[in-house]
Amino acid sequence: MTTTTTTLTPPVTSGPRKLVKRRPSETTRQDRLAALGCAVSATLLTWFVMHLLLESPGWLADLIVAYLLYLAMLYLVTRDRLGRLAASDRIVSTVVVSGALTLLVPLLFLLTYIVIEGAPYLRLAFFSHDMSAVAPTDPVTATGGLHAVVGTLQQTALTLVFVVPLGLLTAIFLNETRSRFRRPVRIMVDAMSGLPSIVAGLFIYAALIIPGIQAGVGLFSYNGLMATLALTMVMLPTVTRTVDVVLRLVPDGLREASLALGASRARTVWSVVLPTARTGVTTAVILGIARVAGETAPLLFTSFGSLAMNANPFSAPQESIPLFIYRFIKQPLENVQQRGYVGALVLILLIFSLFAIARFVGRDRSKRKAKSSKKTLRTQENR
Repeated sequence: MTTTTTTLTPPVTSGPRKLVKRRPSETTRQDRLAALGCAVSATLLTWFVMHLLLESPGWLADLIVAYLLYLAMLYLVTRDRLGRLAASDRIVSTVVVSGALTLLVPLLFLLTYIVIEGAPYLRLAFFSHDMSAVAPTDPVTATGGLHAVVGTLQQTALTLVFVVPLGLLTAIFLNETRSRFRRPVRIMVDAMSGLPSIVAGLFIYAALIIPGIQAGVGLFSYNGLMATLALTMVMLPTVTRTVDVVLRLVPDGLREASLALGASRARTVWSVVLPTARTGVTTAVILGIARVAGETAPLLFTSFGSLAMNANPFSAPQESIPLFIYRFIKQPLENVQQRGYVGALVLILLIFSLFAIARFVGRDRSKRKAKSSKKTLRTQENR
C-alpha cells in the first residue's frame, strides 16, 4: 500500500499596491505624453466639429474651442490617473502658464518690432547732440537725442527724490503705527492709484503753471520741475502700495524680538524691518520707474518739450524721451517717423539699464555674507 503525501501551499495573494508619495505639481514622462495626447486629440476634435460639422467663424474661435477641449481632456485624464487634487493642480498650472504666454507673446512682438524699426538707424551720435540743428530732410542716422535723454534722467531722478522718502514713510505709517488716520490714508492711496496720468498733468497745469505764468514766477512755468511734480503724483501710489505689501511680509517675530531686546519702535523699523524688506523696496522703486518713465500725457502740460538742450530742470521747457517719441511719430513723413522709433528703442534700453542698476543696488547680500563668514570660520579653525 502506497502512501501519497500532498503538501498544501497557501495561495499567493497579492497585497495592496504600494503608493508612492508624489507632489501634485511633479511631472513625469507619462504626464507629458498624456498632455501631448490631449493636445492632439483636442486639435483633431476641434477640426472635426468646427470644419466638418459646423462652419467655423475664424481661427480665434478654433483656438478657444481647442483650448477648452484640451483643459477638459487634461482634467479627466489626470483625474483618472492621479486623482482630483493633481488634476486641479494641473489645470490651474496650465491656465497660469497660458496666461503668461499670452502676455509674453505681444510683448516680444512689440520689442522685436521696435528693435527692427529703430536699431538700423541708431548711432552713437544720438547721445552727443540735440535736434536744434537737424532738419526734417536730414537722414535718420543724424538724429540727436541728448536733450531728451538728459531730460528723462533728470526728471526721473527728481521724481525718485520726492517719491522714495514719501512712499517709505507712508508705508511705514500704514504698517508700523496704530493711528486712527491709517484707514483714510490707505483709502486716499488706493484712490490715487487709479488716477489717470493726464489728470495729474492737468492738475499741475491748473494749480501751479497758470498762476505762475500770470504772476511772472519763472519757477512755476513750463519746466522739468513741473513735470517732476506731475510724475510724482503718478508714481507715489505705486511705490507706497508695493512697499506696504512688502512690509506686511516681514515676520512679526522679528519686530517682537527687537522690541523685547529694548529697542524702540523707530529703531526696530530702521534696523530690522527695512533691511529685511530691502529687496522688496527695490522692486517697488523699479515698478515706480516703469510707471513714469514712459508717461507722455502729464509732460504735454508741464515740461512742454524743446528741440534744444536744456540741462536746467528749473527753468524753461525741457524735452524727454516720451515727448521726443510723440513729437516725431505723429508726423506724416516716414523719414521723421523713424526718429520716433529710434527714440522708443533708446527709451527701452534706458529703462532696462535703470532696472539693472536698481537690481544691483538692492541685491540680497545675506548669502554672500554667510559664505564669507563660513570661510572665515574655516580659516580660523585651520589656524
